Amino acid sequence: MTAQIGYIKFIRENLPFLGTGVLLSFLSSFGQTFFISIFGGEIRAAYGLSNGDWGLIYMIGTGASAVVMVFAGGLADHFRVRTLGIAVVLMLASASLFMAFNPVAALLPFVIFALRFTGQGMTTHVATVAMSRWFVATRGRALAVAAFGFMIGEATLPLTMVWLKTLVDWRTLWIYFAGFCVLASFVLYRLLRLERTPQAMAETEPATGMGGRHWTRADALRHPLFWAMVPAVMSFSGFGTAFWFHQVHFAEIKGWTHLALVSVFPLGTLALSLSTIGYGWAIDRIGATRLLPVYLIPLVIAFILNWYAPSLVWTAIAVILMGIAGGGQSTLLNACWAEFYGTKHIGAIKSAAAALMVLGSAIGPGLSGWLIDIGIGFEIQQLGYAAVFAFAALLLIIPTRKAWLSLSAAS
Repeated sequence: MTAQIGYIKFIRENLPFLGTGVLLSFLSSFGQTFFISIFGGEIRAAYGLSNGDWGLIYMIGTGASAVVMVFAGGLADHFRVRTLGIAVVLMLASASLFMAFNPVAALLPFVIFALRFTGQGMTTHVATVAMSRWFVATRGRALAVAAFGFMIGEATLPLTMVWLKTLVDWRTLWIYFAGFCVLASFVLYRLLRLERTPQAMAETEPATGMGGRHWTRADALRHPLFWAMVPAVMSFSGFGTAFWFHQVHFAEIKGWTHLALVSVFPLGTLALSLSTIGYGWAIDRIGATRLLPVYLIPLVIAFILNWYAPSLVWTAIAVILMGIAGGGQSTLLNACWAEFYGTKHIGAIKSAAAALMVLGSAIGPGLSGWLIDIGIGFEIQQLGYAAVFAFAALLLIIPTRKAWLSLSAAS
C-alpha cells in the first residue's frame, strides 16, 4: 500500500513530464510491429506478397531505420523534447499518410522505414531519453510510468483494429492515425510549456556512470559490457517482433482465428503492467545492474510453450510470460544505459542501443519469413529462439557483476 501511495504521489507531482512520456510511448504504437502486423494480411493481399516477401520488405525498411537512428538519436542531447518530440510526431503522421496512399509494392520499404524510424525508433527514443534525463533517483519509476503508454497501445489497439477493419477500409484507418498524431502534437506542446533544455537539466542534475564519470558514446562502444548486452537487446526485439509480425500466420498454423489469438494479448498487457511497476520499484531500490541477467528467463519458457501450444491456453500463458519479460525490457535496459554510462551523453549512447534494437526487429521478421518459405515451420523456430534467449541471459552474468562492483566503488 505504501508503494502504491508513493507511486500516486510521484505521478501527481510530475504529471506534465510523465504525461509526455506516456503519450509519446503510446504514439510509438503506430510504428511498432504489433500494430503494423495487424494489417499484414491486407498488405500482403493488396500487393501480392508472400510471407517471405513481406518479411524481407519489413527487414529492409526497419534495417534502414536502424542505421539512421545511430545518427539521429543524438539529437536528443541538443534539442528540447517539446521541439524534437513534436517534430517526430508530425513526421509519424506523414508516415501514416504514406501508408494510406502508397500505390505500389516497390515503395513499401520506404513506407516501413518511415513508420519504424519515426514510431518505434525516434518516438520511443525521445520518451525514454527524457525520462532518463529528467529523473535521477526516481528514474525506474519514471520509466515504468512512461511505459504505460506502450501497454495502453498493446492492450487496446489489436482488438480495436481487428474490429474496425470489418467496418472501415484499412487504408482509411491509416488516415485517421495521421490525424490523431497531429492532434497529439498540440497536447505535447501544452504539456511541456515549462520544459528546460536537455543541457540545462544535465548541468543542474548530473548523474555519472561507472568509475564516477560521464561516458561518451565512443567510450561506451569500446567497453565490453555494451557488447555483452547486445544479444539481449537484439534477441528480445528480433524474435519478440517475429512473433507479433507473423501473428496471423501463427494463428493459421495453430488452427485458431486471428481474433481468438489477439483476444489473449490483453493478458500479456496486464502482466506487462504489473511487471513494469515491479521493475520500476526494484530499480530504484536494488539497481538495474543486479536485475539485468534474470529478466530474459520468462522468454525462454514462453517460446517453448509457443512451440508446444496444442490449445490457445498454452499460448495465453506464453503471452503472460512475454509480458513479464517485457516489463524488464521497457525499464531495465533504459535504466542501465544511464546507470552504466551516466546521463550527460545519454541521447547519443542510447541511440546506438536503440539502433541495435531496431536492427534486431528488422532481422527477426525477415529471417523468420525466409525460414517459413523454405519449409522450417514457425513452431519449430520458437525452440531456436528460446535457446538464443537462454544464451543472452547467461552472457550477462559476469559483465553485470563487474559493473555492479564498479558502481558500488564509485558511490
